[in-house]
Amino acid sequence: MDNFVYEYPTKVLFGKGAAREHLGKALSAYGPNVMLAYGGSSIHKNSVYDEMMEILDGAGKTVTEFHGIMPNPTYAKVREGAALAREKDIDFILAVGGGSVVDCCKVIAAQAVLDEDIWDMELVRHRLPAVPPIPMGAVVTASGTGAEMNGGAVITHEEKKLKTGIFAAAPRFAVLDPDYTMSVPFAQVMSGAFDTLSHAMETYFGRADRDNVSDDLAEAVMRNTIRNMRALLREPSDYTARSNLMWDSAMAENGILKCGRVTDFQAHQIEHQLGAYTDCNHGQGLAVIHPALYRVMCEKAPEKFARFAVNVWGISGEGKAEGELAAEGVDALEAFIQECGLPARLSELYMKVDASKLLTSGMLREIADSSSLIGTGYVSVSHEEIFQILKKCL
Repeated sequence: MDNFVYEYPTKVLFGKGAAREHLGKALSAYGPNVMLAYGGSSIHKNSVYDEMMEILDGAGKTVTEFHGIMPNPTYAKVREGAALAREKDIDFILAVGGGSVVDCCKVIAAQAVLDEDIWDMELVRHRLPAVPPIPMGAVVTASGTGAEMNGGAVITHEEKKLKTGIFAAAPRFAVLDPDYTMSVPFAQVMSGAFDTLSHAMETYFGRADRDNVSDDLAEAVMRNTIRNMRALLREPSDYTARSNLMWDSAMAENGILKCGRVTDFQAHQIEHQLGAYTDCNHGQGLAVIHPALYRVMCEKAPEKFARFAVNVWGISGEGKAEGELAAEGVDALEAFIQECGLPARLSELYMKVDASKLLTSGMLREIADSSSLIGTGYVSVSHEEIFQILKKCL
């Protein structure tokens, strides 16, 4: 294993009724002015909003609401939230929602205390903020991204047509109540769970020595995610399955799987640019990209993909060549995506552009050429290879 330092800043408050049991006390450590940030109307419909307001009122907080955070949150929304936080002298930001809400709030928390633009600071001048962000916490209502477990955030800059990561604020605490996910549309539940699976796979397929504890942990998270996604296909209201998936999501992004190794995350880089141009659902975009990308990778790194086939999908390796077994692992992944009702082609994604024109308009080439090249996986791909992979996804 490579050298590492592991320290974890986020306290996890997990389980049924966790907000009522723990949130008031958690908030008592911070000042009176709280920004309650959320997306659309869903938290009003499922009574989470009323519960949050009751807890905040009981804790003696003055609440400023910030709503309308969209899927694939934009940098313009970050700026809006940061301006509001400064205007209202916010002491604490409470993000209530899924990964988009949490990511947006993490960057708001950092930007609100800075005199300069955080996008330019990090992505142009390559400096990290030296000023502590506004403290924040997360109440997760839609799991899968694991955004509540770290300080990174993915934001879309619409003017620049870039969707990329910014290092911002790690939540001080995260409330994970699986009951909150019961009202989430089932397609969103499954796409979120696939994002969890993707996080574990992208960690697994980063270059590492052969005997790395991270690989064993990642295999366990992948198997558990697959098993519980199938459980939800049988019974969507299965609380045990939802609780397992919520913790799988957290485990995939709390840093444990990544200790002592490098990761890959090339599929995420491709999907980020696909999302920047099309505003597609993140987990569904990953479901389209992964099989096509992994067919390229498994030909060049059959050993690790053969292990993936045996240890994650339970495929027998008896009498099979390594390359054959590796391909069967990718086949199993593709079949599972279809089993879960996730999109298999770009044309099946809900996008703000006409998928049939992605190639002829030149947009597909722009997406490929603007995708970041990670270069830390068992196989590195070029922009031309990404373009060919995306063409196969049409």
